[in-house]
Amino acid sequence: MGLSPLNQRRWRNFKRNRRAHWSLVVFSILFGITLFAEFLANDRPILVSFRGELRMPILQYYSERDFGGDLPTPARYHDIELQCLIATGGLIECYDDPEGLIEQARAGTIIDDEFYRGWMLWPPIPFSYNTIVDIPGAAPSPPSSVNWLGTDDTKRDVLARVIYGFRLSVFFAIIVVTCSSIIGVIAGAVQGFLGGKTDLVFQRVIEVWTGIPSLYVIIIVFAILERSFWLVVLLTVLFGWTALVGVVRAEFLRARNFEYVRAARALGVTGWTIMFRHMLPNAMVATVTLLPFLVTGAIGTLASLDFLGFGLPLSAPSLGEMTLQAKRNLHAPWLGFTAFFTFAIMLSLLVFIFEGVRDAFDPRKTFA
Repeated sequence: MGLSPLNQRRWRNFKRNRRAHWSLVVFSILFGITLFAEFLANDRPILVSFRGELRMPILQYYSERDFGGDLPTPARYHDIELQCLIATGGLIECYDDPEGLIEQARAGTIIDDEFYRGWMLWPPIPFSYNTIVDIPGAAPSPPSSVNWLGTDDTKRDVLARVIYGFRLSVFFAIIVVTCSSIIGVIAGAVQGFLGGKTDLVFQRVIEVWTGIPSLYVIIIVFAILERSFWLVVLLTVLFGWTALVGVVRAEFLRARNFEYVRAARALGVTGWTIMFRHMLPNAMVATVTLLPFLVTGAIGTLASLDFLGFGLPLSAPSLGEMTLQAKRNLHAPWLGFTAFFTFAIMLSLLVFIFEGVRDAFDPRKTFA
């Protein structure tokens, strides 16, 4: 199905806003890249050839024993002994001089049959967000050819954490804003459409609810329960759904006595149909206006909680935790610069995109 004439006009208006259009293009490219983070930054190879068999450790679990080792523990592909086992097909003991044996195996001096010469295809960044990088020197280490943006204070690759953290922050914002918007729009629509005692009771409930110190509640909850991504989502939605109630309520209060609403009521159209098929589209401009603030606020909330130590688990790829590390390690400026530019680019692109969406929904806005 094609777009309706109204949505076609909105799309044309959005594309005429060049800043919003190019921000959408750039953000889509960046987000699309991070969707394949496991293939870009991982401590497991994308592809392994072992004894003529192709394996994908990036998608499937393998133990050391699966590559000719002695232990049933997970394969650690950065270990030189395991690399030697893969290179030699597990035919040669790799306890003495494994690096030399790898070179000889590749040159064909100790293994004549190419069937047993193994190899590994690594991602561009051979480290995941929680991989401890085995390099000499104190942590955090500066940018190098191995770690393009350096490492943090536990020797984890910063670029890998940025890639995974970018994806996690965007997913968090999408989930939180979607759930909060659905709840807020329904609550505001019911208040504005029904009015009277319903509106009065709802308003008092919202006043009490918004007066609850959310940070204290989150601290108490995390002191009782284990931190997790979905728990942070739940708590953020729990205290964030009221953001859209006011504007939606005001639009519905204004439109409830319009002629088309009265005509629909006279024809016997149900209240839910009137609210969400006829009245809600007219309230979308005011609703979309707040979307940039909701999205950037969700990302900022997650970063703030992580910065304070009440957000995601410590092992999660958190941009807020990276900011905290930058604060603790002022002698490592690459951490601060990375955190600043990541947030600046992400939030600026999102604001420009949603400004374009807001203007596209406004019938009074046109672009040359």
